[in-house]
Amino acid sequence: MGTRTGLGSRVPGSAAPPAPAPRAGGRAAQGRLAYKLLHDLFDNYSSALRPVDDTDRALNVTLQITLSQIIDMDERNQVLTSYLWVRQAWLDAFLAWDKDAYGGIDSIRVPSSYVWRPDIVLYNKADEQLSGPTETNVVLRSDGRIVWDAPAITKSSCKVDVSFFPFDGQQCRLTFGSWTYDGNQVDLHNRLDAGDLTDFVENVEWEVLGMPATRNVVTYGCCSEPYPDVTYTLLLKRRASFYIFNLLLPCILISFLAPLGFYLPADSGEKVSLGVTVLLALTVFQLLVAESMPPAESVPLIGKYYIATMTMITASTALTIFIMSIHHCGPGARPVPRWARRLILHYMARIFLVYEVGESCKGARPRRAGTEEPGGTGAAEERAGARGGCACPHGMLLSNVGYIAGCFREQRAAQRRASDWKKVAKVMDRFFMWVFFVMVFLMSALIVGKAV
Repeated sequence: MGTRTGLGSRVPGSAAPPAPAPRAGGRAAQGRLAYKLLHDLFDNYSSALRPVDDTDRALNVTLQITLSQIIDMDERNQVLTSYLWVRQAWLDAFLAWDKDAYGGIDSIRVPSSYVWRPDIVLYNKADEQLSGPTETNVVLRSDGRIVWDAPAITKSSCKVDVSFFPFDGQQCRLTFGSWTYDGNQVDLHNRLDAGDLTDFVENVEWEVLGMPATRNVVTYGCCSEPYPDVTYTLLLKRRASFYIFNLLLPCILISFLAPLGFYLPADSGEKVSLGVTVLLALTVFQLLVAESMPPAESVPLIGKYYIATMTMITASTALTIFIMSIHHCGPGARPVPRWARRLILHYMARIFLVYEVGESCKGARPRRAGTEEPGGTGAAEERAGARGGCACPHGMLLSNVGYIAGCFREQRAAQRRASDWKKVAKVMDRFFMWVFFVMVFLMSALIVGKAV
């Protein structure tokens, strides 16, 4: 690598700089030497060819990525927008000089368009525009080494797995490689084992766990030459606080309202309305989650919770309708079966503390329908028959009184049957209320346990 001293050519793409006016002092001398060095370096230099002495040797290029900011993660379109600092370094065999011959100048900075640059691109780019790094200056050193630092806003495709949303983590890959040069011409290496995160600006939604780098050599089906690339894997973990307080917690609170529908009195007329209102509220939250998620086969964790809760509320509404039909059994209904009377009215009523007005757990059992009170009309008739005579001088009057007493007995028996069915409905309400409370608690504990 010899030092060139020709001054007849101009820098490609630029006009020849005017000669500086002579000034006294070392700074003016350094300026003249820098202009002379610039002309000497780019005399007959072409930025179109690979700068190697031996064309059979590969040019080593090192790559270093610094993650500055995560701008956006579009889960629905599976696109990651990030702000990167890209540093590329290589050795140009035609841009070396003897720094002693130029007043000790060890490095200069020139526009990047003046020198040959490797065509390193982002393979998994998802941007419509094919723009590369910003046209910044490059640093030339006296040994021919070139360092090019350029910022870039990249949009890369990222396979998003939302199975555990909002407690999910993502792995987004950024694959860099040469677009036209194979491994025999440009050999790409990563300078560090991981991306640099020292200047990373914290993101409100995502936490960066790391950014390991790996070098791969791939042989594609179109070509027999190897193509090296460097892949940076961005490890992200979602900050779930926003989704817990805005999507998950309201759903949990609403789901706890569903079992309370069994506690409402059947005569209020609001039992079914409460279940339908809760179901509609959960449907709204389900639509909010579906709008931000990609249309994939995997259902997010919060979506499964919504579906399970909506299924539970639908079942509770159906059971409420069934229990209300039992509650409103009229006087013409059949008596409560013996097994139901023993299981529901005897055991379950005590377990769930369901008593009628004036009845307690230590009170006497309720009389069965048709049981006559002492001293009633039937007892008076038996006493009259035992004396062998009529208690009333008019037999027709006694017959009418007996008919009226029979009607009262039938009416009381019908009221007792209706009261028993109402009590059965009330016991079933309490039973299903606790069953659904336990189900809501277990589902909520399961979904919250994923966050730990």
